Amino acid sequence: MRPLITTAELAALPAGERPAVLDVRWRLGGPPGAESYRDGHLPGAVFVDLDTVLASPPGEGGRHPLPDPADLQRELRKAGVSTGRPVVVYDDADGSVAARAWWLLRWAGHQEVAVLDGGYAAWIADGGAVTAEVPVPESGDIDVVPGSMPVLSADEAAGLARAGVLFDARARARYAGETEPVDPRAGHIPGAVNAPSAEHVGADGRWRTPADLAERFAALGLRDDAPAGAYCGSGVTASSVVLALEVAGRAAPAALYAGSWSHWSRDPARPAAMGNEPG
Repeated sequence: MRPLITTAELAALPAGERPAVLDVRWRLGGPPGAESYRDGHLPGAVFVDLDTVLASPPGEGGRHPLPDPADLQRELRKAGVSTGRPVVVYDDADGSVAARAWWLLRWAGHQEVAVLDGGYAAWIADGGAVTAEVPVPESGDIDVVPGSMPVLSADEAAGLARAGVLFDARARARYAGETEPVDPRAGHIPGAVNAPSAEHVGADGRWRTPADLAERFAALGLRDDAPAGAYCGSGVTASSVVLALEVAGRAAPAALYAGSWSHWSRDPARPAAMGNEPG
């Protein structure tokens, strides 16, 4: 299954081939995505919360540590996710939160998952039906077996920044250390290259073409034979870098530093580079 699905492709699927659809809308400053879901969502979509399902509670591992596999399996089954049944995920921002759900499902061993290109806004713009009816899906049977997507420890992220390309998906001001609204310290991992997640999509919120994305990453210094990884504030928007690289045609998946800056910056012994250069 390709990592992106268009609104037309999703709408055209016959009833017997409908995927499980997960609404993962979330915003750092609120309002809660569950409120938006109650106001309207794609028919059949089940709301899945980033903070309580797609992550463990914040702590030493950062603000959005990877969820416990058993907990994730239970919640995905409740949402109707089954082995062999495709899954489509969407949000209403730049696709980063949907990318986190995409990445987690892939990490859990479920390969047939795609992000809705343009998300909820594109669905509305293209005349898609919405409903406030909350479905009660049949229980799924997915077995969560973690490890199908590569992850990085803090030390491995530091090493990759030297030996390959480590992308920082945060906005430029946070990368440069000009501001840090949520984490203990400002700055970035020395050697990391800034690749803001918001730039993976166009003005209409739809993902840029594979050729555009490939050109973007090449301009940022990525070569085919170089190992690649990504981090962000808490491991959410970095997932969109992994997705964007796959859309761009990169064969090997990029590794994710799930703890990201919220984990790195907790340790005062870890260095923080400042400014707009990798450092």
